[in-house]
Amino acid sequence: MSDSAAAPLVLTPGEPAGAGAEIALKAWATAHNRLPPFFLLEEPDRLTGLASRLGIDTPIIEISAPEAARDAFENGLPVLPISYAVPPEAGRLDPANSPAVIDAIERAVRMTAEGSASAVVTLPIQKSVLYEAGFRYPGHTEFLAALAGPDVTPVMMLAAPELRVVPVTIHIPLKRVPDVLTTEMIVAKARITAEALKRDFGCARPRLALAGLNPHAGEDGTIGTEDRDIVAPAVAALRAEGVDAVGPLSADTMFHAEARKSYDAAICMYHDQALIPIKTVNFWGGVNVTLGLPFIRTSPDHGTALELAGTGRAHADSLIAALVMAGEMAKARARA
Repeated sequence: MSDSAAAPLVLTPGEPAGAGAEIALKAWATAHNRLPPFFLLEEPDRLTGLASRLGIDTPIIEISAPEAARDAFENGLPVLPISYAVPPEAGRLDPANSPAVIDAIERAVRMTAEGSASAVVTLPIQKSVLYEAGFRYPGHTEFLAALAGPDVTPVMMLAAPELRVVPVTIHIPLKRVPDVLTTEMIVAKARITAEALKRDFGCARPRLALAGLNPHAGEDGTIGTEDRDIVAPAVAALRAEGVDAVGPLSADTMFHAEARKSYDAAICMYHDQALIPIKTVNFWGGVNVTLGLPFIRTSPDHGTALELAGTGRAHADSLIAALVMAGEMAKARARA
């Protein structure tokens, strides 16, 4: 299709033993009239059986190409078939099915590159079982960056209507953060964030608020020198580039409702500094967005929920939010 924004979203299967398939069924059943059209890479017969067992009123419509998804979507969940090596069992991990999961992600990226899909929405994967099958990436984000090509720097954003946050350092021990954190790292991730806010979120002049690392942003070096020596120079460098950035700000006062009105995204220095506020503000509506890729990628902000798989109790709220956000980002990118 020449207009990629008119193409449907592609939803990847995630861990087949997890709750991904059932939340996809629930998303269509409860919200298809307000969702952008999407199709799922999955086994149609497995989904039909799962919907029947769990009492989810979602007709499954097998399609042969992404272009068919838009017309089919009003009447049921469009499914582009894939095949698993062994029948998935709820809660039981099997590395034999990992190649199908990996292949589905690769197919989704190819479809966005050729324009038959407008964005990739990924259901959660179980990294431990993928590693057993030879997966060599730390996670989804790094794999997607590798598929995107060389010189791609992925940036993780957690986004909800009330707040957007970007952690500069992510899955490392807290005691290592001061040693890993650099001015250059902060500037690079903030720059990518500002560019994405313009292109994908319609922010003409993005406003960034940079959190301090230490309590009270270090109080001019009396409670740690990192904010004075690392974070403040990053703010200055960003402002010199024309980015509307402020900070370092005391993290204990920058996430209340009035403060959030003053910026479009918060750049946080470590994982929990970013994720605690957004999960407190909107636990079910948070979306994981990967910035810095040549294609749009969103994901629910939760894991595979193996303990809930097959029970019908898994919430679809975050997936619904991820689908809505991916559709909005695709429209914004087309306009840009």
